[in-house]
Amino acid sequence: MTDTGEVPTIDLNADLGEGDELMASDLALLGLVSSASVACGFHAGNRAVMRAAVTECASRGVTIGAHVSYRDRVGFGRRSMDPDHDHLAADVIEQWETLVEEAGAVGAVVSYVKPHGALYHRMATDPEVAALVVEVLATRCAVLVAPPRSAVAAPARAAGMRLVIEGFCDRGYGPDGALVARGDRGAMIDEPEAVAEQARSLAIDRGVLAVDGSWVALDVETLCMHGDGPSVDRTGRAVRAALESAGVTVRPFAGEPPAGPSLVIGQP
Repeated sequence: MTDTGEVPTIDLNADLGEGDELMASDLALLGLVSSASVACGFHAGNRAVMRAAVTECASRGVTIGAHVSYRDRVGFGRRSMDPDHDHLAADVIEQWETLVEEAGAVGAVVSYVKPHGALYHRMATDPEVAALVVEVLATRCAVLVAPPRSAVAAPARAAGMRLVIEGFCDRGYGPDGALVARGDRGAMIDEPEAVAEQARSLAIDRGVLAVDGSWVALDVETLCMHGDGPSVDRTGRAVRAALESAGVTVRPFAGEPPAGPSLVIGQP
């Protein structure tokens, strides 16, 4: 999280492009974050939204990531699913290639992949799914975003991928360091000031208070704010202000977004 041990730095990302058009909340977040995970059409969004999102990201110097998911628009990609491995592999590849195509059309680059919802959590706990995600992505993208203590860590590093560990500003954590399941008490943090304090805690203290009051150490490189939460603009501004007040420099974990098509995309 730090380059020299003296100046704290962290990436601030948001999941966005999850409407039928690029929303005002997306634009507000793009003025605050350093990286954006763009929905690739399977849980939300569409090609037009992708094109608008990557265009805005490129113009603002925001690093672009592919937010791939299960094929589940009805459940917003948050339902547990069990597609066979061939279908899941094909779905991940299709989403990656679609966003890469839309980004390439405006001279932008897709620099990382962050699975969404149920796939994100399954990748973290199921070694077979973790291995499949790495196998599919390793020749296409150099960077994978994942939660701490994830089953995907070992295969990703073995494949030469950079693993970026993510913490959530607006989600509650259990004492085991896992996110509290949506729908359970304490799963979501809605109050902007509380979200901002958790962001500061993750960036500076390298951990959070769990829902039972215990301390959980979490060493993360990127912080996520959800683009579909309440008071997105206010919350985003509170988070950014809290980080800056604590002396944290917000910058992309992948470095400055490169110009032109990326050479790490590899063969389709």
